[in-house]
Amino acid sequence: MVKPRGPICNLDCEYCYYLSKETLFPGSGFRMTEEVLENYVRSYIEAQHGPEVTFAWQGGEPTLMGLEFFETVIRLQRKHHRSDVRIVNTLQTNGTKLDDDWGRFFKEHGFLIGLSLDGPRDLHDRYRVTKGGGPSFDDVMHGLRLLQRHGVEHNILCCVHEGNAGAPLEVYRFLRDEAGALHLQFIPIVIRDNDTGFQEGSGVVPPSVGSRQYGEFLVAIFDDWVRQDVGRVFVQIFDEALAAWAGSGPSLCVFQETCGLGLAMEHSGDLYCCDHFVEPRHELGNINGTELADLVASEKQWRFGMAKRDTLTRYCRECDVRFICNGGCPKNRFETTPDGEPGLDYLCEGHHAFFRHIDGPMQIMADLWRSRRSPALIMEIQTREDVELPSRLAEISRNARCPCGSGKKFKHCHGRE
Repeated sequence: MVKPRGPICNLDCEYCYYLSKETLFPGSGFRMTEEVLENYVRSYIEAQHGPEVTFAWQGGEPTLMGLEFFETVIRLQRKHHRSDVRIVNTLQTNGTKLDDDWGRFFKEHGFLIGLSLDGPRDLHDRYRVTKGGGPSFDDVMHGLRLLQRHGVEHNILCCVHEGNAGAPLEVYRFLRDEAGALHLQFIPIVIRDNDTGFQEGSGVVPPSVGSRQYGEFLVAIFDDWVRQDVGRVFVQIFDEALAAWAGSGPSLCVFQETCGLGLAMEHSGDLYCCDHFVEPRHELGNINGTELADLVASEKQWRFGMAKRDTLTRYCRECDVRFICNGGCPKNRFETTPDGEPGLDYLCEGHHAFFRHIDGPMQIMADLWRSRRSPALIMEIQTREDVELPSRLAEISRNARCPCGSGKKFKHCHGRE
């Protein structure tokens, strides 16, 4: 993840973990130079071995670099492009600075845009405020409509905090029905009670979401989604779960067994182990002095990535949902297990409750996927909104045709013991 403007942003969201990183670069102008940019573009393309090279532009607010910067990005990508790879650009934005020029540019060059939106007006404006403390909802919605008008591929990143976690269906249905979002991410806000975010033994402070609260938020949305939106609305954590239940394993770093692939590069060319660990002890070096591939393959980064697996608590190793959770993100492993072992994910209770809750539907959808049928067929199993899936399955005669559409008897398909 590249931060060409560093932590500089035109908003002052109360839960932002990155604004404080400004103190790491005293005297900086916080603008990536063309020299650093070209060095990065060249080395990043050279380091790829797959058919696709994905550039991820983040911040702070990356659009504060101006459109000319990203026109230079495209020029340099073309200059260093290899014929055997396809280049893709993604950009995360608060959407408040977008205009028609941005819309035309994103569409022309195939950018995938992530837009931050925390729900309807009152919930969004609770914490996503301007530098003067004013609301940002109208500007964000203007940016969203602009992306839609220009046909720009986009998804919505919704931060889940104490201000909106109590209204899961209001948030989900607003994003789906009024915002018109078909691709959603729900990101839990966990803020440590210290300046850097990584002091040992620190608790969390508002507006952090509670662990159980986050699990209940996901459960409520999943139950609505699985009845009517499978195959139509794509929720990142549901997609990750389906991949895990289908046997391919999660691709999202927070749920993978090891980490170390989500590195962050600051405007200066300084490279860090992870976007959530941008601090001196996790700096790998600078791409202006060392090749990017060498920094990524360094022993320090390898140890950082392996530590996620190697420090997993016994409580986690013996957990029935480890195959999807893998102990969660290391940045949140500051709680203790019931038997007193340190290193438990703060979100463990919520994650565990959610993953246990979706087990039945996920098994059915995974079976459908493996048999090359659409997981959306699960919606045909449920005939009444007020009946939970496990109860509905229990009502089906074992000799009846399975409602998934396979043509088999229920006892030989999703009703098998």
